[in-house]
Amino acid sequence: MSRGLAQGLGDPPHREARASVTAVVALGANLGDRRRTLDEAVDALGRLPLTEQVVAAAPVESIAVTLDGPDETAPAYLNSVVRMTTRLAPSVLLGYLHDIESRHGRERRVRWGDRTLDLDLIAYGDVVSDDPRLLLPHPRAAERDFVLAPWLSIDPDAEIPGRGRVDALLAAVRAGGSA
Repeated sequence: MSRGLAQGLGDPPHREARASVTAVVALGANLGDRRRTLDEAVDALGRLPLTEQVVAAAPVESIAVTLDGPDETAPAYLNSVVRMTTRLAPSVLLGYLHDIESRHGRERRVRWGDRTLDLDLIAYGDVVSDDPRLLLPHPRAAERDFVLAPWLSIDPDAEIPGRGRVDALLAAVRAGGSA
């Protein structure tokens, strides 16, 4: 990661310390040694600067979801969720997530295509952003069983800002038969 990203996209090094925030990251892989890749990604998240209390949910398997919907012919995904405390700015954290993906061979050729590793910033404290470079909370997290169920397993009181409690969202997804 470049020095500029480590400091906060060009912020001066004397900037006051940022308060700790709880961030939630979804992990997924459907190519290669999925379990090993997720384990290595969780380890990498635990080594990020200004980050602590990294808690990972047990992985769950899910059907691949493409732009056309669920695809049972594609390799299945192994998914997890990590909750962590960080003082990294959300844009800096996202940069680190992309770097970890790249180190695991992630190529962004086909939107929603097969991948060695996918790391999505799901939530960053109570931040809501409609900036196309950093949508928060993640716009589809509230509709995805493979995000909600692992998240709920490590944080029974979790909420998605502006969307509601994760347990209620998961119940709605399961009742509706969605992702």
